[in-house]
Amino acid sequence: MSILDTSSELRGLDPHPVATPLRVGGAVPALTPDPATRRLLRAKKAYSTRFVAAAIERDPAAFGLVTDLSGAPRPGDVVLARVVAIGQHKRLESPDSRRQILFEGDEIVVAYGSRYAADQFLAVLPEDLGPCHLAAAGGLASRVVDRHAAIKDATVIEPVGLLTAGGAVVNLATYAPHRVRAAGSTAGNATRVPVIAVIGTSMNSGKSTTLACLAHGLAAAGLTVHAGKATGTGAGNDAHHFVDAGADHVVDFTDFGFPSTFGLPFEDVRDVFATMADVLAAPARPGAPAPDVVLIEIADGVYQGETGRLLVDDAFRSVVDRVVFAAGDALGASGGVAALRALGCEPSVVSGVLTASPIATAEARRALDVSVVPTYDLCLPAVAWAAAGLTGAAPVGSILPVDPQLGSLGEVSLGAVGDAQVGEGHAVA
Repeated sequence: MSILDTSSELRGLDPHPVATPLRVGGAVPALTPDPATRRLLRAKKAYSTRFVAAAIERDPAAFGLVTDLSGAPRPGDVVLARVVAIGQHKRLESPDSRRQILFEGDEIVVAYGSRYAADQFLAVLPEDLGPCHLAAAGGLASRVVDRHAAIKDATVIEPVGLLTAGGAVVNLATYAPHRVRAAGSTAGNATRVPVIAVIGTSMNSGKSTTLACLAHGLAAAGLTVHAGKATGTGAGNDAHHFVDAGADHVVDFTDFGFPSTFGLPFEDVRDVFATMADVLAAPARPGAPAPDVVLIEIADGVYQGETGRLLVDDAFRSVVDRVVFAAGDALGASGGVAALRALGCEPSVVSGVLTASPIATAEARRALDVSVVPTYDLCLPAVAWAAAGLTGAAPVGSILPVDPQLGSLGEVSLGAVGDAQVGEGHAVA
């Protein structure tokens, strides 16, 4: 028995098996039934379910399981599942981002959703509650329909039961610390604080590293920086990266109740972005200072459907003051800048993985009329200040001349790029 692509929403992809075959004939022994509360406490919890996991720890008796697995799941529904066969994902990211080694027969608490990852899987929300896949280490139950040639078959999981509380199926949104509001109903904080969006050519183009370095440089300049990731697949590494870089307040879409944003109605994606921008532009807590600048990463690339639509939406354009673009190579940088301009979105700085190569950086500088800045140079206050397009004098100690009228960084490199850049979540996700 194999899991086949049976979705009707795959835009012409031919059905074909893409997963490790399910084991049959009793290869996975039946487990002795436990009370639901005991099973939930013993199960390995995923990062995407961390707020639900905390609620289980506080009051495990409040949760139960419905094992009548009929119907179809919703994005964010939480499920207790058994690991049937180990594939690509051999570890599950815990609520505190520890990598938990998986064994066949383990029970795990994960959430349903879809995934778009050009370097890994294309996965969709299952149409039923039958066997499916662990499509991301952050805890995504999904049905893989295609994969990168270098990626192994997906880890196969079998739902045991949907979590319930108060007589209803548990969804991540119920326990998320932030509620999504319609784009037109946000309080307007984001219109009063500079908001910088970081966009890239694709997965692993250096977006998260670029944002982290920019956050570090601005924090070193004495600014209060808030940062977030508005789209993508839930994982803790990027959020922790932003915290380590010096951001005072960090959120991602999982804080709003979504394990992934791919496959959601565009209106939901737009509302997550608008609400996040507003949340990040406000003080993190009573008595905390308001941020001086907000940085938001948009996952994947310009050609990803939700990203392309978001860039031309009023919810994005009304709050984003500046766009920083990350690319993997010079041609990608040139094509990406042209694609952004075709959408009416003008990038102010190009950075990313390409700047790990002095040759690629030189190629991009010859091809572009946009400043190309080595990613780790953004850690320097003067460079970050100019890249962010902030008004006023550059911080004391700046070693790079900055034209305040043009906001130009010129083509001066401030030394070695540093360690090789790490793409977004490839090792963990």
